Amino acid sequence: MRKITTATLALCMATLMGCSSSDDEDELVLPEIVNQFETDVVWQESVGDGVEHYFSRLSPAVYKDTIFVASREGQVEALSLANGDVKWETDVRQDLSIWPWSDNGTAKLSGGILQAYGKIYIGSEHGFIIALDRETGKEVWRKQVPGESLSKPTAGDGLIFVNLGSGKLLALHPDTGEERWSFEQEVPPLTLRGQSSPTVANGGVLVGLETGKLSVLISDSGYSAWSAEIAVAKGASEFERLVDVDTQPLISGPYAYAIAYNGNLAAVDIRSGNVVWKREYSSYREIAMDSQTIYLVDSDGVIYALDKNSGIERWSQPALRGWYLTGPAVAGNHLALGDQEGNLHWLNKETGELVSREDFDSSGFFVEPVVADDKLILYTRDGEVSVVNIPN
Repeated sequence: MRKITTATLALCMATLMGCSSSDDEDELVLPEIVNQFETDVVWQESVGDGVEHYFSRLSPAVYKDTIFVASREGQVEALSLANGDVKWETDVRQDLSIWPWSDNGTAKLSGGILQAYGKIYIGSEHGFIIALDRETGKEVWRKQVPGESLSKPTAGDGLIFVNLGSGKLLALHPDTGEERWSFEQEVPPLTLRGQSSPTVANGGVLVGLETGKLSVLISDSGYSAWSAEIAVAKGASEFERLVDVDTQPLISGPYAYAIAYNGNLAAVDIRSGNVVWKREYSSYREIAMDSQTIYLVDSDGVIYALDKNSGIERWSQPALRGWYLTGPAVAGNHLALGDQEGNLHWLNKETGELVSREDFDSSGFFVEPVVADDKLILYTRDGEVSVVNIPN
């Protein structure tokens, strides 16, 4: 395979268009490793055509012994975590053929999946939020919203929060979809393709903004509590000035953690909004954390581990640079992450050493693995769902 540069990738994300690498770029070769263990695949199933080549964060969700997965065209399934058996399946497509810009009725699911309040919630590029009964798959409500839903909705304080491509953040009633309040952010002329999924904690809603800020809103009213600067736009061109905070903020103790493209990783005091520390890392992939360490993949595909309290770098792993990695998942004593060619990589989370690799569907991974107890859930672009055991 050939490398897609960071600049090319980000521009493709910003312009909604598919892209391919140029013929004159050097081929990348995966580093040779001796597997310290083999990946133990429990089962594999397929869900429609997946998300194909489109930008998507349509990640699986888990509740007890059930996995909820969806394809871009509108197929939604509940699968047994134990063996992959289908518990229910439904199709949320509607006939949109009356519109000249429609895609043959494709639901264009992209934001989700969230499970909460006895339902699952999925967003669409058509500007819909759809709620399905968690036990049956029956549609409970469908609400049109003012913008594309590209990130996973979030639940908390009795509401559902949805961040939209139009720059609006909505609070919806979980049982009816009724809008309780909305907040609108300033949107720069050029942004990356994607939005931050909100995080709810201590009566506040934390969300990353396209302007390089982390903002906190009061969850029951939508009033702004504070806004912290994660990155500052610099440079002469709009591309150089991209500073989107597109990942979901993480919270640990008194601090919230967020990262910006062309910017920084920052720890922010939740109570005051004061920035405790900043470190110069650029990313649009989700970050991960355990009790002491933050793990991230930067815009070039270099993997880092940093001390959570100080931001001091513990190790870095550059061997997968250019392979367009997913965000990392903390899986026991390891980190797990996929690449665009369908390889699952395992790293020792204490040292960053590459310890194992397994080849899955060549359509590639596009969202980070999902941890469910002692198992890892993988989802490829062509719709292949795999469950593997987390190694000891």
